[in-house]
Amino acid sequence: MTRTRPPSHADPFDTIEPPGNAELALSVVSVTSAMVILGILSGSAVWLLGLLVFLPGTASALCTVTQTRFVAAWTTLVVTVTVVAHDDIGVRVLDRVLLVLLTLALGIVSVYACHRRLRREHEMMRLRSTAAAMQRHILHPMPLLTPDVLVTGVYEPVQEDRFVGGDIYDVVDSPFGTRVLIGDVQGKGLAAVGAAFAVIGAFREAAHREPTLTALVDALDAAVVRHNSYAEQTGDDERFVTALVVGIDADDEAQVVNCGHVPPQLVQEGNVVTPLLETGVPLGLADLSDAPATVDWFAFPAGSTLLLSTDGLTEIRAADGTFYPVEERLKDHVELSPTDLAQALYEDARAFARDEGRHDDIAVLAVRRSPHGLTPPPAKR
Repeated sequence: MTRTRPPSHADPFDTIEPPGNAELALSVVSVTSAMVILGILSGSAVWLLGLLVFLPGTASALCTVTQTRFVAAWTTLVVTVTVVAHDDIGVRVLDRVLLVLLTLALGIVSVYACHRRLRREHEMMRLRSTAAAMQRHILHPMPLLTPDVLVTGVYEPVQEDRFVGGDIYDVVDSPFGTRVLIGDVQGKGLAAVGAAFAVIGAFREAAHREPTLTALVDALDAAVVRHNSYAEQTGDDERFVTALVVGIDADDEAQVVNCGHVPPQLVQEGNVVTPLLETGVPLGLADLSDAPATVDWFAFPAGSTLLLSTDGLTEIRAADGTFYPVEERLKDHVELSPTDLAQALYEDARAFARDEGRHDDIAVLAVRRSPHGLTPPPAKR
């Protein structure tokens, strides 16, 4: 499964559910009755007048415009009747008139404030819908299924009011087997989305065209270089991207090109192994190195799981500054199913950090090798 934020965190785009009309009317009548009782017990209607004027302001934060109008009209009516019907308030006629006018003015302001609040909420909902549509195109929702692998995982931007951050991933079922990408754009938040989109777009196109992983990585590097040239023209910062590109086909081995990224972890028969990989330069910096991209091979038999992550996981720290020990903690979760492994590791990392928080995006993918000859049903989108 994939997540954009933990359910325990409040969503800043969530709108307030207004109360029902019957519930609102009952609440208003109850508050008014309580004020009347207080006025009788105190021998003065000042309690009634002094506290009821706050009802429209409360309604503007919780109710619809129509409901706020009702509360404002009710409050104005009750205050006016009280002022006219009671001569024992002990205030001058001018003060009584000013009190009624103030109540009316507060009611009008409350209705306007409610209208503004709802308009902002609707704008935020539209923005959220747009962001969700962008996320579906930039980062396909998991699980992702191909004839070779089942990919599940967790995606968590450090800015929890964002849907997309600097970490990226994708899975392509190409004519040359399954290609898996996980990467980390320099920087975080919306500033990194442009480079992220450039890499993912290039990956989806080149994965079907290039027969080798080295050619695929060259295409990704060229995409980052082009993005940086456009960024330089517009005054934006140039960025590089660490990435891990994995190729999986019918053989019992996997091909990997590591472009300065966190190495993968292989979970097989209850054991955790870190494959030895040649580490190259990040995407966008190939011109700074004379060494070409290198393909490494390692055993990846059916039934084993390859865990891919970004440095947002490995750089999580505890209160004493200790980094999260991914390989050690992964050994404690090897008995879990691949569909639960990434989620469990992510939650364990959050518990390890406690209140220290995170300083980077996190992406964790569990790539489960499918049994040979199995043709899976189409993945849900």
